[in-house]
Amino acid sequence: MSSDDGDLENLAELEEKNRLINQVLELQHTLEDLSTRVDTVKEENLKLKSENQVLGQYIENLMSASSVFQTTDTKSKRK
Repeated sequence: MSSDDGDLENLAELEEKNRLINQVLELQHTLEDLSTRVDTVKEENLKLKSENQVLGQYIENLMSASSVFQTTDTKSKRK
């Protein structure tokens, strides 16, 4: 085996290492981006849940204040 063959093998190994390192770095950046997105979506979800509770309470209050949604005992009124 000549020194040229050894140099080619070392060069190929070095290129493969660099390729793998770049792939790992790219995956790490992707993971960081996804983690940031998950945090953002969690915050949006909490905000929407809170708004939904407020709206639900508002609707409940409107329904209880409206005579349209009040139950009446029609039998007692007929007597």
